[in-house]
Amino acid sequence: MFVDLFFNPVTLSVIVMVILCLLKFNIILSVIIAAVFAGLFAGMPLSTMPIDGESVTSLMQTFIAGMAGMNNIALAYVLLGALAYALQASGLAAKFARILEKLFGKIGWLFLLVLAVIAGFSQNLIPIHIAFVPILVPPLLVMMNKLKIDRRAAACSIAFGLKAPYILLPFGFGLIFHNIVADNITLSGLDVTAASIWPYMIPLAFAMLIGLLIAIFISYRKPRDYEDRPLLVAAEVDEDDVTGPFKLKHWGALLGACATFGIQVWANITFPGSPLWALSLGAVTALLIMFAFGTLNPRREKLNESIKGGIGLMGFIAFVMLVAAGYAEVLRETGGIGTLVYAAFYIAGDNRIFALIAMQIIGLLITMGIGTSFGTIPLISAVFVPFMMMMDFSPAAIIVTIAAAGATGDAGMPQSDTALGPTAGLDADGQHDHIWDTCIPTFVHFNFPIKIVGIVTAMFL
Repeated sequence: MFVDLFFNPVTLSVIVMVILCLLKFNIILSVIIAAVFAGLFAGMPLSTMPIDGESVTSLMQTFIAGMAGMNNIALAYVLLGALAYALQASGLAAKFARILEKLFGKIGWLFLLVLAVIAGFSQNLIPIHIAFVPILVPPLLVMMNKLKIDRRAAACSIAFGLKAPYILLPFGFGLIFHNIVADNITLSGLDVTAASIWPYMIPLAFAMLIGLLIAIFISYRKPRDYEDRPLLVAAEVDEDDVTGPFKLKHWGALLGACATFGIQVWANITFPGSPLWALSLGAVTALLIMFAFGTLNPRREKLNESIKGGIGLMGFIAFVMLVAAGYAEVLRETGGIGTLVYAAFYIAGDNRIFALIAMQIIGLLITMGIGTSFGTIPLISAVFVPFMMMMDFSPAAIIVTIAAAGATGDAGMPQSDTALGPTAGLDADGQHDHIWDTCIPTFVHFNFPIKIVGIVTAMFL
């Protein structure tokens, strides 16, 4: 059983991916290599071939088919990136950044806490997820440099805002997460409702808050120097558009942003579950409004420039998400996830604390592999729920364990949008490393507290 636990395609491929990323190898290539390694280790053929008279799907076919499942998110990210670029060009983003600088820009820790709150709005109030980062953060980098704010603390603030609200609050992306938890626990034999989930999420959100406070006030409290460099991808902005009075172009940008928000609200109400196509529809609507108001300038070149800028801002993230989806599909097809789970349970035996630790480790490995908490929940629920019911864990303990096991790993993984989002803004001037300044700080400060609190809470519920 120890062999099944450690010499497993899931475990080994995750280790390969992590090592390559720590060595600063390209993220996309690291994920592809990890996927190929997992498939070959599991005996998947590189090309389609008949085995015992039946055609077996190849490794690369599986990988490419998995990528197709992320097309809607990739399109939404590119279009939202175009919106972010257009908002930059209008000067509205810089105006808002200066307002934040005047209100909170003299006290570094207060600014970081406000940044976490704003990030939280992107999950619930205005559910555009990580698209707010390239809109808001790059104009604030000069101010952050003056305050000598360690960008690792800023990465933790943004990651907290991207993750904690969907864990705790049943709105926006949180509604999706809570529905996934409730539906999969119910399918696995324990009847629960989405409305009953959120009270048991309070300890997990509190654990993340503790991690954030440690990052801001202990780990990264010391000043860190950065140079004032030009942004790598930036729209040309007229200084008068930033310092002068509101113009028609500003009202067009503001109306476009409000339209994006309105479409999200309408979609949430009309189609429960916050459909992802609403992100794309909202972005396209906003661009059309900005075009009509002259925010983009009624010349085709300006609209084309925004689309190209959007690809520059968010295209890399979109492609990483596509590749990560292909990797996740390969891991599922290897059968290694089920083997990993049963091996860990066999080793844990009847010991409740060992079983809880094993479940948290398995959840971490799976989420690290597939890159999303939302996709981990269905994979672990089918096995965890019956096992915990046999060990007489309470329904509350089961809910906490499933949520904690699924949530850990989302923060800190190179291919996760919770890590890619902060880097998209903080590395706008080329001074923030994705692995060492985003992934490792967020992994340490959020995953460990969630796991510890999840285990302790489950033992006492």
